[in-house]
Amino acid sequence: MKIETFLTLQSVLKTGSLAAAAKELHLTPSAVSMQMKQLETYIGHQLFDRSGLSVKALQSAYELSDSMAEVLARLEAFRYQKTIVVEGHIRMGVIESLQPVVLPGLMRAMQVRYPALKLQSHRGKSFELTNAVKAGELDAAVVAQPEDGGSSRLHWHPLMQQELALIVPPREKERSFTALLKRYDWIRYDRATVSGRMAARYVKQRMRQKQSTMELDVVRAIVAMVSAGLGFSIVQLSEPGICMVYPVNVLPLRDAPVLQFSLVTRKDETESRPLLALRELLMQTFAPIPS
Repeated sequence: MKIETFLTLQSVLKTGSLAAAAKELHLTPSAVSMQMKQLETYIGHQLFDRSGLSVKALQSAYELSDSMAEVLARLEAFRYQKTIVVEGHIRMGVIESLQPVVLPGLMRAMQVRYPALKLQSHRGKSFELTNAVKAGELDAAVVAQPEDGGSSRLHWHPLMQQELALIVPPREKERSFTALLKRYDWIRYDRATVSGRMAARYVKQRMRQKQSTMELDVVRAIVAMVSAGLGFSIVQLSEPGICMVYPVNVLPLRDAPVLQFSLVTRKDETESRPLLALRELLMQTFAPIPS
């Protein structure tokens, strides 16, 4: 049984629900539920009452958590005692639009906490970086996770979710999506990407005959085109300040597609101390960013 499962139990009891624990741990509710069922199988006792509309912790769950609390605290203290030096060289890919979000905070925290750990950053599309991790050319990558969950040969650690947004020219007052579809050309984001496919599906579900007039593979270029009044687009706007450089109206979408950004590594290296340190720092980097 993985130690993380007992930490998940602590989070469930502290937050009061599986859903709240999932949010705190950046996991899906189904992943938290699965861990709790595995824990019940492992110890041979029922920990939760699932007979009602909501899952409720039983006394046995609190007793188990209490019995493990001191062990987990000691283990955590041992992991980060100053005598242990995390060192090495990590080759990490980050998709271009997330580099301004990820790299400054990550590098600053790494210099303070793990000065012997060195990071070499690479950029590319999500599928390119994921394939590079799979091939051993990169140790890790921060990418948009495929909607089907991604390759089972890799380990995916959720970092942040972000809704796609509709962008229209800066002086546009119309708020009806259907009316905007009719009024403007569609500037499409690269259909080879996860967010590009999500956006295209959203448009086609609402106006099947709508065709794109141009397709670009850089969000910054698309925002610039929309800012110039050349059309509308549906993109992920994670790069800070981009809409100040290229003013656009950013409109929320009803039932907007949600993009999952994750750290992807090879499964046989998930317990690597440098990669565990990297994951810890990335979680801190993404924590203040609203999903």
